[in-house]
Amino acid sequence: MPKKVKVSELVQHFSLEIISGEEGLKRAITVDDLYRPGLEMAGYFDYFPSERVQLLGKTEITFLSTLTSEERSLRMERLCHSDTPCIILTRGLEPPDELIAYSNKTKIPVLGSHVATTILTSRITDFLEKKLAPTATIHGVLVDIYGVGMLITGGSGIGKSETALELVKRGHRLVADDAVEIRQTSDSQLHGTAPELIRHLLEIRGLGIINVMTLFGAGAVRTQKRIALVIRLENWQQDKQYDRLGLDEEKTRIIDTDVPLVTVPVRPGRNLAVIIEVAAMNFRLKRMGYNAALQFTNKLTETIAEDTDDYD
Repeated sequence: MPKKVKVSELVQHFSLEIISGEEGLKRAITVDDLYRPGLEMAGYFDYFPSERVQLLGKTEITFLSTLTSEERSLRMERLCHSDTPCIILTRGLEPPDELIAYSNKTKIPVLGSHVATTILTSRITDFLEKKLAPTATIHGVLVDIYGVGMLITGGSGIGKSETALELVKRGHRLVADDAVEIRQTSDSQLHGTAPELIRHLLEIRGLGIINVMTLFGAGAVRTQKRIALVIRLENWQQDKQYDRLGLDEEKTRIIDTDVPLVTVPVRPGRNLAVIIEVAAMNFRLKRMGYNAALQFTNKLTETIAEDTDDYD
């Protein structure tokens, strides 16, 4: 089901003045794009994106004042489309009487703000992007390791929380344990956070629930982090071939975004915290253009080629 934001939420968050059309405050905003109807004020409505929040700034209001009352009436009638959630006037500008009349008739709210148009556009867009972004909740642990947001997943009891605790002791920061709420932004980035109820908490079997911020300080936690890498923990399987060079790059899809995936087999004697720490550092090196596995295979190929030439 598509996410929606009520116009009343916009009014409350930005302290907007309700000028007219108050009966339509429950109208739904379904897209995060805003629109300044410039060509529409001149009468061209062929490609009018009526489903967006409409912003009228100094340019639009000044142009409207040059029209006759009949022309303004025609423009405002078409501007107050049945799909339009609301119309916002910026800079404390006064709306034309024709807009107020059609706003009350169609029950489309006309709102006012004293903020400059460009600034208000940026603020509302950011607010709507966060509210309307696709979301998902995943069972796992999200940790910030050397600036890399790493989502640790795996079956129940595999050791995710215990690994996170060891990572926190080594100076890294916990974002979420058990349930990670993930939001996908418009540029296909994934941002994870913890539900309010379990924020800063870790569940350690045999010990219970601990508060990481209380035990290790504010520097051991953070509220959200962009997910760059997924670490999947699984029980060691003798008959499974694991990647030993690191040339194979797996991906996993979260919402609509593909994220690099590293599968780490778990068995007694393996220090998972250190392995995940190294995985974070290796990921950063790859992003900087250095790939140890690729360099090794290139050197190996060159060595084999040289030995072949010697025998020839």
